[in-house]
Amino acid sequence: MLLIGENINIMNSKIKQAIKEKNKDIIQEMAILSVKNKVDYLDINIGPARKNGPEIMKWMISIIREVVDIPLSLDTTNVEAIKVGLEMEGEKCLINSIQTTQERMDLLLPLVKQYNCKCIALLVGKEGMPRDATERSALACEFTLMVDELGIPHQNIYFDPIVLPVAYQQDQVVATLEFMRMFKEMFPDYNSTCGLSNVSNGVPEKLRGLVNRTYLLMLMKYGLDSAIVDAFDLQLIEIARGKRENIKDIVWQTLDETIKPDQLSQDEMDYFKTTRILAGKSIYSHSWLKL
Repeated sequence: MLLIGENINIMNSKIKQAIKEKNKDIIQEMAILSVKNKVDYLDINIGPARKNGPEIMKWMISIIREVVDIPLSLDTTNVEAIKVGLEMEGEKCLINSIQTTQERMDLLLPLVKQYNCKCIALLVGKEGMPRDATERSALACEFTLMVDELGIPHQNIYFDPIVLPVAYQQDQVVATLEFMRMFKEMFPDYNSTCGLSNVSNGVPEKLRGLVNRTYLLMLMKYGLDSAIVDAFDLQLIEIARGKRENIKDIVWQTLDETIKPDQLSQDEMDYFKTTRILAGKSIYSHSWLKL
C-alpha cells in the first residue's frame, strides 16, 4: 500500500508559523521523521496559498530536498503553485487533488499528461459532496472519460471517494465503504486512496488512532491501494504494511459477521465495536466502547 504522510500541513499551527517566518527547521524535522517511519510520499499542504503560492511551493520543496529524497504530493488549490512543483519534481510527484468538475479537470489533467505524474481524483462534483455510493460511481465515470480522452495511463489515477467524520456523518462513512466494495469491479485498472484521518475528526482525541486504524483495515478488505495518513501513527503504518494480522482478522470477520465476540480480548473487543460503528451496525456516540 502506498502511504502519503499528511503531517506537513498548513492547518498545523506550527507549520503555518514556520512557513510565515521561513523557518525551515520544524518542516525539515517533520520530513525526516516521516521518512524514518516509512511513508512513501510526503504531502505538502500549503492550503489555497492565494498570496505568493508559487514562491511558497518553491521554498517548501527546496528545503525538503535538503534533507530527504522521498516523492512529494502537491496539495494546494493554487494551480500556479502546482505548476512550480511539477517543474521542480516532474513525474516523481503527485497532484493532490483534482475535483471532478470540468473547470478543475480542464486546468489540471493536461498537466498530469504533460508531466506523466500521478494524481488524486477527488469525487466532489459541481453539486458538492456525493450523497451515496451511486453518486460517487457516477463522478468516477465522468473523470475516466477525460482521462481516456487525454490518453493518461489509468494506473496514474488514484480515486478518493471522500471520507467524512463518523462523529457527524456516519451514513457517509458507510457510503464510502459501499463504493469501495464495488470499486475494483467497476474500475479494475485504476487505484484508490483516501484522506483517512478525516474519519476520526470530532472523535475524542485518545480514540482517533483506533478509529483510523479500524477504518483503514475495513477499506483494505475492499482493495484500498493507498491512504493519506498520520506518519507518526506507527501502529497504523504496521497495519498498512501487512502486520497485526490478528487485528485484521477481527475487523474482517466482524464485517463478514462470522466473529464470536465473547471470545475476544479487551483490545480485540475495541476493534470489534469500532468496526460495527464504522459499518453503520451501531449508532455512533463518543462512548461507543463502553456500550
